[in-house]
Amino acid sequence: MSSEPWTDEENDLIVADYFAMLADDLGGRPYNKTEHRLALLARLNGRSEGSVEYKHQNISAVLKGLGEDWIPGYKSAFNFQMSLVDAVARWLARHPAWIGRLPVFRPAATGLQEAAPIWIGPPPTLSNQPPPEELEQMLHIARKFDVAGRDERNRALGRAGEERALAHERASLRSAGRDDLARKIRWVSQEDGDGAGYDIASFAPDGRPRLIEVKTTNGWERTPFHITRNELAVADERRSEWCLFRFWNFSREPKAFELYPPLDAHVTLTATAFVAGFR
Repeated sequence: MSSEPWTDEENDLIVADYFAMLADDLGGRPYNKTEHRLALLARLNGRSEGSVEYKHQNISAVLKGLGEDWIPGYKSAFNFQMSLVDAVARWLARHPAWIGRLPVFRPAATGLQEAAPIWIGPPPTLSNQPPPEELEQMLHIARKFDVAGRDERNRALGRAGEERALAHERASLRSAGRDDLARKIRWVSQEDGDGAGYDIASFAPDGRPRLIEVKTTNGWERTPFHITRNELAVADERRSEWCLFRFWNFSREPKAFELYPPLDAHVTLTATAFVAGFR
């Protein structure tokens, strides 16, 4: 069996095979890992079944770093080569529709109005942080490929997240017996446009305002995200009302947590752009 480093051609083949399985997995279609593996082995340079299985686990880790879906049956394995990351990036570049896809769970237009509340879990903490070397490898990938910027530019994903958060807020108030408040919720970013510093104007069951900024990713809970200077300013000015509603694992099974000001108590804020003016 070959012990040579995987070539770009081999990496491209196994990445394409992985995405074929992932598409079936997300779509709820049956597929056979063994059949995929045996068909792939015939096209590789003398690789063992074990090396193919491990490379699939490496791809899961790469996708996790990229803030993307992965196949749960292939547990992430780290310490992969950057050539594999480049192969995944090549596949995504050739298939731009993958990034812009809508969640497979998305119901009919009338369904979101009746959607049940989403369980809001705790934000990421040190208690569930991966080992430092794994976390650093994933964060390096996220920085290199600007995962936060990609999610921010994905208008379909952002709108779907806001729409689901809106349905969550309405359902939560109705379950608390506050239909009156549920009817008053406003989708500010759609009705008034961006710029308010939050996306949804909702309420707590006691009538207190809730100003909700929604951030959505298909990746894991530690996927970085963009936040604007204006959003930070509103968060600081209206600390008792503002919250950040963070969706993750959105395309598969939406999960969420909330962050409250001051945000730098929860996340590291890094300046990524500057305005250049002429002297």
